[in-house]
Amino acid sequence: MAPATTGPAPVPAGAPVIAPEVMLRQAHRLADDLRTRTDDFDEQVRALPDAVRLAATESVVIVGDGDSDHAARAVEMAFRSLAGVDCRPVSALPHTHYGVPSAVPGRVLTLAVSASGRTPLVVRAAEQARADGGTAVALTGDAASPLARSADATVQLELPDREPSPGVRTYQASLLGALLLAIRLGQARGRLGRGDADALRDELPGLAGAVEATVDEMTGRTRQLADRIADAPVLTVLGSGPSHGTALYGAAKVIETSAVFATGQDLEEWCHVERFARPTDLPTFVVAPPGRSARHARHVAQRATALGRRLVAVAPADDLPDFAAWAHLPVHGQVREEFSPLLYHLFAAPLACHLAQRLDRTPFAAGRPEPAAGGQDRAHGASP
Repeated sequence: MAPATTGPAPVPAGAPVIAPEVMLRQAHRLADDLRTRTDDFDEQVRALPDAVRLAATESVVIVGDGDSDHAARAVEMAFRSLAGVDCRPVSALPHTHYGVPSAVPGRVLTLAVSASGRTPLVVRAAEQARADGGTAVALTGDAASPLARSADATVQLELPDREPSPGVRTYQASLLGALLLAIRLGQARGRLGRGDADALRDELPGLAGAVEATVDEMTGRTRQLADRIADAPVLTVLGSGPSHGTALYGAAKVIETSAVFATGQDLEEWCHVERFARPTDLPTFVVAPPGRSARHARHVAQRATALGRRLVAVAPADDLPDFAAWAHLPVHGQVREEFSPLLYHLFAAPLACHLAQRLDRTPFAAGRPEPAAGGQDRAHGASP
């Protein structure tokens, strides 16, 4: 018997077409979500039952697919540095089919992340974690979903007025829920005092103004950038630490929305492999927030430029002059590296939207016929 398909279902015949402009609407709601949803998510995290055993937790495993897996990789540093625990992001198939060994399962907290709560292998991962003697907490937008029923407790990441689209608001919600849990875990384990924990919590909605300013500027800049890179057969997005998750997410949005192939990669791994790819002028995005890998990001950006890449720097607005880049996507506001994924993914949705518009494509186009001549072929031969 063939294995069941666990990813997104094919687009059914006659399904309504989603316009790429949904990505801009989603991006422009992020700041308000940050302001209005943080307290509710935090109240749920603080109200987790004793059965979750936060104080006894020594290791966190975060399981998800797609955006949820990217979010897991983006918050790994926060769990290590703020909560003081070992943290391992594991995508759902390796978790369920190859296992995550632990010497003391009762001290392992599994976070099962799925916006819909219906990703089969993520549900199975939560069930396995509990069967092995560990604890599972679901991060999901649906408290009545199979995932919520399979976990010991649920943090419902509910968002008002959701609409079908590649994940943008749901991605931020997953980041936010996980970061709040990292702070709560740090407090429960005695690593963070109450004052320090509350100060960290306050930083999260405090980023809303920076989100707003960054989205506004990205919207204009990515429209022009899309015209300049629409001829490229593939894009590469690079980042390390939390920004590796951001890079994977950014590449995913480009693929899902515009059907342009994109890859997300670690900065150093790109130097070992992808830098040898041709054509030499492939657009290469370097995600470079302040933090441990900021200097290395500049070094890789210089190397990519020397190879002839069309280097796009996603970096703090006041640091952009340090990047001799082909194009710049400035990020506004000051942010600690653990929280940087909330700001540094903001180029992805507008870029994906404008590429799709430029190429006459629509989100989730797999299974749909190619556009008529004059659509996707219109970009070929366009000057960068």
